[in-house]
Amino acid sequence: SRTTVGTSDNTFTYTLNNGTNKDNYIITPVPGKLTVTKDENQVVVTITEKSHTVKYNGKEHTVKGYDVTSISNPLYKKTDFTFDGHDEVKGTKAGTYEMKLTSKDFHNTNGNFSNVSFVIEDGTLTIAQRNVTLTSASATKAYDGKPLRKEEVEVSGDGFAEGEGAAYSDFAS
Repeated sequence: SRTTVGTSDNTFTYTLNNGTNKDNYIITPVPGKLTVTKDENQVVVTITEKSHTVKYNGKEHTVKGYDVTSISNPLYKKTDFTFDGHDEVKGTKAGTYEMKLTSKDFHNTNGNFSNVSFVIEDGTLTIAQRNVTLTSASATKAYDGKPLRKEEVEVSGDGFAEGEGAAYSDFAS
């Protein structure tokens, strides 16, 4: 038997049946050839980059890795290719960062398949902006000829990231 690409002799042994006299025969065993050729049908391996979304907090965030989400031929396995790219993306500021894997980062190592392609589904690191509401204070008093001032600001919503904030000035008089 043969399961991988190549050719080998189909050797065998034999035993004469009862009643068969070997002296009546010149028997020459001739082995056949077993040949397995490469599967030339296209194998599509779909690679999905990992993704993550986080709210901005002033710290660096990282997304690393990918998943093999489908392989079009059940005989082709995850162990039949190698990866030599960089599967990591980092970011600190609010925004979207792409991992940017390419099909050239993946290489078929299984000699039984000659037509393997890698399709990349993009993943991202998304650092969302913080929603901050700044509300100046309210105050009331009876008229006394003096300015009414209330120089306070309430921060609500997501608030500022640790160690960040704002200074408030130029309040109305």
